[in-house]
Amino acid sequence: MTGSLLLQSLVLGVLLGGLYALLAAGLTLYFGVMRVVMLAHSAFLILAAYLAWYFTLRTGLDPLLSLVFTIPLFFGIGVFVQRLLIARLRPATLTMMSVLLTFSIALVIEGVLGFVFSGTHRRIQLPYSGADIVVFGASIPVVKLIAFGLAAVSLAGLYLLLKLTRFGHALRATIQHRAAAQLVGINTDRIAGYGFGLGLATAAIGGTALALDSTIYPSLHWHWIGPLMAIIVVGGLGSIPGAAIAAMALGLGQSLLQIPLGTTWAQTVFYLALFATLLLHPQGFFGGRLAQRF
Repeated sequence: MTGSLLLQSLVLGVLLGGLYALLAAGLTLYFGVMRVVMLAHSAFLILAAYLAWYFTLRTGLDPLLSLVFTIPLFFGIGVFVQRLLIARLRPATLTMMSVLLTFSIALVIEGVLGFVFSGTHRRIQLPYSGADIVVFGASIPVVKLIAFGLAAVSLAGLYLLLKLTRFGHALRATIQHRAAAQLVGINTDRIAGYGFGLGLATAAIGGTALALDSTIYPSLHWHWIGPLMAIIVVGGLGSIPGAAIAAMALGLGQSLLQIPLGTTWAQTVFYLALFATLLLHPQGFFGGRLAQRF
């Protein structure tokens, strides 16, 4: 392996890990606040990607501008879904029933996308789609840099929101100890709705970033369920910093494995990491005190 190839793999791994961290952030919020396993999160990612593609197709503008509409739209959908559907589930069976409910939502979204846009593969063509930046002999695609920048800005904004605002303090308190949060006067039901909306807002951003460099089709969301679930399990369920670290580590691992194994087999890094976590450290490798500090 040449030095430039290794450098390119490392840089692409970091860029990929940043995108994975953004895609997994919403899943971590759902489970942390409500103990909900949101299987429809990846379906909402693909829905956001389709909306970005359609926005560019109809207006000719950059798909990033579609975020002005999709972020509040997805936030509202998240609050609506939580209050109308999730909140009606019995607490004793919430985790199990949420799997069935959100699986059904994913099927509905896939069916609607297939009906409206057919199963044809779609891809956004942009002026900078084929552009590269060469760094010390490593060729880095511009679209991946933009997606990483969008992920970095979004995760930084999420961090500041959770650390510096009253809503963020209430959300973190609910994640850490829901009963104690209720005792100090936090309306945990309202926070749960807003937390769910915030999770779907990250899906709007992540789906748009995904659309910049991916071919999309209605059933693509099944491809993302396994990797994203692996990230939040390895990182520690409910730990946003843990998920970010796990996403970066697995993104680097996938990028490095692509050199000897190819793209398809490199995906096994997620399942091997998931198996190792469940076998050796079921609570996740990067949760615990790290989550408390966040």
